Amino acid sequence: MLLDLITNRRIVFFGGKGGVGKTTVSAALAVAAADSGKKVLLVSTDPAHNLGHLFNRKIGATPVKLAPGLDGLELDPEQTVRQHLDEVTRALRKLMPVHLSGEVDKHMALSRDAPGMQEAAMLERIAEVVEQASGYDLIVFDTAPSGHTARLMALPEMMSAWTDGLIKRRDKADRFSAVLNSLNRDTSVGDKMLGDESDDSEEDRESRIRRLLNRRKQRFAGLRDALSDQRQTGFVIVLAAERLPVLETIELYAQLQQSRVDVAGLVVNKRLPDGMLGFLADRREQEDIHLQMLQEKLAHLPRKDLQLAAHDVLGVDALRAFAASF
Repeated sequence: MLLDLITNRRIVFFGGKGGVGKTTVSAALAVAAADSGKKVLLVSTDPAHNLGHLFNRKIGATPVKLAPGLDGLELDPEQTVRQHLDEVTRALRKLMPVHLSGEVDKHMALSRDAPGMQEAAMLERIAEVVEQASGYDLIVFDTAPSGHTARLMALPEMMSAWTDGLIKRRDKADRFSAVLNSLNRDTSVGDKMLGDESDDSEEDRESRIRRLLNRRKQRFAGLRDALSDQRQTGFVIVLAAERLPVLETIELYAQLQQSRVDVAGLVVNKRLPDGMLGFLADRREQEDIHLQMLQEKLAHLPRKDLQLAAHDVLGVDALRAFAASF
């Protein structure tokens, strides 16, 4: 059933409450897809770095080979923020007048801990991965717990609109600069008012600002279009048959719908097998009660129940065996 969900999709996100087995399920599907002949990139956006632990090897910010046809990548949120801010700082230093470089550094230092900065930086990195991963048939994202992921899925629309607003403000600034220059052909006063203390002309700076903003707008718009295209992208929610994961799944589904992200299906992981006695039989009965609530709310979604494994799933061979239950 799970492999059927990705038959024609190029991007699949796995999300859900923390501790339900998102990394194991997404990694097993990635291994199975690679075994079927696809070229697969498995990407983790979870700061816990469970992907490296699962494959028992170091995985970093550049793709590494995990199995035939399968590469892995871990996006560290803190490192992503640092790289994002360093890149923005370098760009702003080139774009802004020399005498404002200190203000640029001060502003970026304050921005490092600003609300939403980590999500914005991670979103741009995800957009970059999708944009540059043209050599892969399938990109599988193992995401952080639900709340973080829901905000992440909503950001492309907001960031695209925000960048578009910046471009419009640049247009107004361009018109103002043109009027100012026409009123002061002497340039000496005009240059000081415009802060032109570098070798670059105002026109060159404006051109670079416009190119930078348009590139970001296109990147965010591209990701937004990809996320909202159910023929290309699907989101699989992983949960446990417990009350809180079920409630969180129902909430996450509603949030993803608002962000126009197609939920391709549900995976109920770590289910107790039938035929248990005593305490385990009572727990299995309790699972059925919680899943009845899930059925009432999300009956239209495909659902796959996966049995609790007797041993830890570690390494490619174990993931391949686990995927056989899909």
